[in-house]
Amino acid sequence: MYNQDIRRAAAGAGVRLWQIAEALGIADCSLSRKLRKELSAEEKERIFSIIKKLSREVV
Repeated sequence: MYNQDIRRAAAGAGVRLWQIAEALGIADCSLSRKLRKELSAEEKERIFSIIKKLSREVV
């Protein structure tokens, strides 16, 4: 499975994929579809920063 690093980071931070999709301005099904193929380093960095931001809001 692709993008395991993103999936693990989100799960470990208590952030749901739908929350990441919302922050990106896309539908959650679109994010799930994007994650089926390996993302570029730039896209991953953007998602990791969103996960970090959202995890601070959850606490």
